[in-house]
Amino acid sequence: MKMKRLVFFYLLLLSGMVYGQMPNKLTKEDKVYGLSKFWQEVNYNFVYLYKVDQLKWDELYKEYIGKVQESPNDYEYYRLMQRFCASLKDGHTNIYFPKYIQENVLNTHFGEYRFILSNVGGKAIITQINNSKKDELPIGSEIISVNGIATADYLRESIYPFISASTSYTLEDWGISKMLEGYVGTSYDLQLILPNGLEKQLTVTIAKSEEKEFFPGLQTRELLELKWYSNQTAYISLNSFSDWEIMEMFRKKNKELKQAKSLIIDLRNNGGGNTSIGKVILHYLTEDTIFYGSKSQTRQHIATFKAWGKDSYFYDLPFSPDTLGAGDKKLLRNKRIVVPTVLLIGHGTASAAEDFLIYADKQKHMTKIGEPTYGSTGQPLSFNLPEGGLARVCTKKDTYPDGREFVGVGIQPDILVSKSLTDFLENRDPALEKALEYLEKQKSEKLKVN
Repeated sequence: MKMKRLVFFYLLLLSGMVYGQMPNKLTKEDKVYGLSKFWQEVNYNFVYLYKVDQLKWDELYKEYIGKVQESPNDYEYYRLMQRFCASLKDGHTNIYFPKYIQENVLNTHFGEYRFILSNVGGKAIITQINNSKKDELPIGSEIISVNGIATADYLRESIYPFISASTSYTLEDWGISKMLEGYVGTSYDLQLILPNGLEKQLTVTIAKSEEKEFFPGLQTRELLELKWYSNQTAYISLNSFSDWEIMEMFRKKNKELKQAKSLIIDLRNNGGGNTSIGKVILHYLTEDTIFYGSKSQTRQHIATFKAWGKDSYFYDLPFSPDTLGAGDKKLLRNKRIVVPTVLLIGHGTASAAEDFLIYADKQKHMTKIGEPTYGSTGQPLSFNLPEGGLARVCTKKDTYPDGREFVGVGIQPDILVSKSLTDFLENRDPALEKALEYLEKQKSEKLKVN
């Protein structure tokens, strides 16, 4: 008992030291203004407000008026803002730290230790670590408690309430990956189980790590990557739709890709960007000339309607299929790559990458393999908060053209493949392996028919 009290006193003292280092620029007026600004924009513009209990939302706002004024520093103020925002449960509605705070908030750096946590079967597993510590903390080590609290309870009480997510699995992924995120100087008392079954106690303190080499090595991803596998199967990863450069890169690879007898398109690391970029790339991957994207709605506020008791109503944004013109058809002549195609998807496939999948829906030569997608898209309204903070509020609801919802549930794979702990330990990619196996089977069946 005496030892526990000493540990508690030490952590309390260290916490006070960390707080003492944190900036405190914001006045009480700034804090209330920032909270009120966000609350106001949500009330007027958040497209999913109809899913929110309005009375509880307003009561929460009143409660936070007091809380934000009592926040001891700017970091804790913005943490409260993130918690307030997270109650809306939307992946495109967020609060971001000002730069002077964000540059002191680290996630994987602990001085002599540097490691990355991943959600593997609901467990917080170390999947990459700095080279010098790979023997001390082997890949596959599991964190089973933080500061004396079981990991599952710690996540539920101290991490999940601060994360804005539309799906439960995204919340779990982000929660585990950010489980030890904090301000420089923050310490965590960890209990781990190593792959050999032995337990280990470890205290880490957030501090910039100078060691850059990881085991396994960190992957550096280009916008577009092309590899070839046996039997003329081409693998191409589209890692972002944020820059039109990827379109030019794709066009330059077109002549080579025309040699493919089957195709794997990897969207697992594509967090989105510009929906139009993905749509144009898709033009090359199907014989279709008409493309159906998502159906969209936004809120429309009319003051007189509000006076009549109708706060706001949905306005259907203009919806019409994208039809290729004569110029587009000429450009695509003899350049289309229409072969058996696997689309690799996962929890990191988000926003504009999900829009790509909506356009690709019902393509008979395309099969989705992997895990459900991020489950969030839309058009965020961005605005500034005190001292350089930033907020965004989702203003657009997207569904399949026929009205099926994918925000909040994710786009589902045709073949579900998840990565196990063994896959991490052996550095295997089961979804890619399944894709190669599936395409090989398709070729064999086609040969039998012929």
